[in-house]
Amino acid sequence: MRIAWFSPFPPERSGIAAYSADLLAQLAGPFQIDPYPEHEAHDFVWRSRRSAYDLVVYHLGNASCHDYMWAYLARYPGLVVLHDARLHHARARSLLGRNRIAEYRDEFRYDHPDKDPAVTQYAIEGLGGPVYYFWPMVRVIMETARLVAVHSPWVAAELRERFPAAHVETVRMGVPAIPPTLDVTRVRDRLGLPADAVVFAAFGKITTEKRISPVLDALDVLAREGRPAYGMLVGDAEGYADLPMEIAARGLQDRIHVTGHVADASIGDYLAAADVCLCLRWPTALETSASWLRCLAAGRPTVITDLAHLVDIPDRIAARVDPLDEAASLLAAMRRLIEEPLWRSELGRAGHAHWLAAHTLDIMASDYSRLLPLAASAPAPRPAGLPGHFLADYSSAATEVTRQLGVSVNGFE
Repeated sequence: MRIAWFSPFPPERSGIAAYSADLLAQLAGPFQIDPYPEHEAHDFVWRSRRSAYDLVVYHLGNASCHDYMWAYLARYPGLVVLHDARLHHARARSLLGRNRIAEYRDEFRYDHPDKDPAVTQYAIEGLGGPVYYFWPMVRVIMETARLVAVHSPWVAAELRERFPAAHVETVRMGVPAIPPTLDVTRVRDRLGLPADAVVFAAFGKITTEKRISPVLDALDVLAREGRPAYGMLVGDAEGYADLPMEIAARGLQDRIHVTGHVADASIGDYLAAADVCLCLRWPTALETSASWLRCLAAGRPTVITDLAHLVDIPDRIAARVDPLDEAASLLAAMRRLIEEPLWRSELGRAGHAHWLAAHTLDIMASDYSRLLPLAASAPAPRPAGLPGHFLADYSSAATEVTRQLGVSVNGFE
């Protein structure tokens, strides 16, 4: 079975890039898969004409490294893996960033025909941000894909309810085992962490949505209470310009370690140095966090935001923070995790058992092995009324050039 696989890949700094690299290594035996990162996607059309693929797979998220896929997915329907079930951020950035205002409005009207199209003016005027979470802009995906896969049963049920004609399946996300770190003391010494420190760590790209400000507030309170609470932010923080000021404003410079981007090979060291992993999120695009799963794989106790699409996660697996009472519930959870090392150990063991039962690479590969043939055999939908920019072949410029040269062409597919 020949498959075209549209996804970012390393060295792109993307969780989905690592996800695809790990998964393709697992699937290489039973499937012949051609990867199509952005810099190779232009080869897809001629290759597929020369020898048609059995299936095209698109891994979609809100990061800019996915934007190139939108030019293919309606004309070459396939399996769409939605890593974010809210894609308005991506569409607004991609279209408005190239001044394609009319096309953005057309796509919004198609995606949300029951909404006042005037709301698009918020994004056009640069006032998007949290507003994007209200309008997901996924109808084009749901109506053109042969099959849509998501990582949460709750998200799958929500999408089926909104798009009853769509074929939606759940695929379990898997992450690799974390290699053991032999000398944890050396790692903590290198990071300047005291022997009695209880280290709260956040992993992945550091953004405001990961609730960094409330975490800093809680660490500030705990430090003033005389507790040995320290913080570690492990990941690229380049997009968080205010972070140094927020840390300094609370006087936490000696208690917060910001690593910047960390190579995958070194993640295990930082996980070993952490006592608790804070895997918070709000607002949410209904994503499943690979960084949270890596924390479980490492046997670290975790704290998560109590979100609707995480309802199927048993309470014993992670401590939960109420988003409606975030400051108080986060502080209470962190305080208890400092005071009760036995609870930390219980959460870590339960989390690791959950990863082993549901989120290893072998389990994810097994789910994909079932899903790929299913998607390949599904009919390609042909919805009516798609916005014109999904159907245009953009050959007018080339046609005009050839006309001026006196060359007749019949058009392009």
